[in-house]
Amino acid sequence: MNAVPETRRADGDRPGKPAGDHVLIADNLARHYDVKRGMFGHGTVKALNGVSFHLERGKTLAVVGESGCGKSTLARQLTMIEAPSAGRLLIDGEDVAGASHEKIAQLRRRVQMVFQNPFASLNPRKTVEQTLGEPLAINTQLSASERSERIAHMMRTVGLRPEHAKRYPHMFSGGQRQRVAIARAMILDPQIVVADEPVSALDVSIQAQILNLFMDLQDQFKTSYVFISHNLSVVEHIADDVMVMYFGGVAELGEKKRIFSKPRHPYTRALMSATPSIFEADRRIQIKLQGEMPSPLNPPSGCTFHQRCPYAIERCRKEEPKLREVDGRQVSCHRAEEVGDDTNA
Repeated sequence: MNAVPETRRADGDRPGKPAGDHVLIADNLARHYDVKRGMFGHGTVKALNGVSFHLERGKTLAVVGESGCGKSTLARQLTMIEAPSAGRLLIDGEDVAGASHEKIAQLRRRVQMVFQNPFASLNPRKTVEQTLGEPLAINTQLSASERSERIAHMMRTVGLRPEHAKRYPHMFSGGQRQRVAIARAMILDPQIVVADEPVSALDVSIQAQILNLFMDLQDQFKTSYVFISHNLSVVEHIADDVMVMYFGGVAELGEKKRIFSKPRHPYTRALMSATPSIFEADRRIQIKLQGEMPSPLNPPSGCTFHQRCPYAIERCRKEEPKLREVDGRQVSCHRAEEVGDDTNA
């Protein structure tokens, strides 16, 4: 993980909203896939298995975890690219599962996505003006002149010159292309933006600029973010709340400060210990996890983390832990009260 240069805004300057003002609620959300095993066999991959959380208006929820934990599958559910296999997804009080096609189309305007690689997510045959104008032409009744004014305003908002509207994606730097992608996501004034590793493909110095842009846009438009990232240094800068995922489920969920100061799940603790720091006082004892993540076609009994967990006992091997409140956050661990007291030892 790369360190991130200091961003302009401190934690205390983040926009606040009354508690309970939820723009998105996931309730026991699941996504299962049927796959073939050999010529005649088949199995079920539980890519997302009972994930529950809420997102407050104007806040940022960071989703972290190693590859294969279900982060991208969750993003596809939140953006309604795929329908969940089970559970409920409510966007501003509207249940996606029971909504009509017309209602789904309306809800999709409220949820936009920023992808990891802007060069791959932008159409190389379209200018910036065409890229930003297309969602306006499809989803609004604005005239051509009004669309041009909106495009110019949005380009200035994300730090691009309006005269660059006639350029194609290959004519921009990586950071500028990501600004175009962010402008495309924000052009319809969405309530929620799902950002899937939006700065990992950029240089470290550019990462800080893009993070500041996300924060400034949130201040201006009161947009809620679901920010998916491997980089805990990035998460520590931008997040209000953190959800740690493992093997399709939630390992730990709570306020950023609580989780970073004293992680209560052994997996969260291992992730935090791998975060580099130039300051000796901030360094943690590195915890090396043994083994690999289990096969999704053959999940272990009990806790899915017990084969790699240094705290595992017989109960962990037999009984699946439920998400419960421990020390002001939600944790799915039988021994959560015993984990974390020696984090900085």
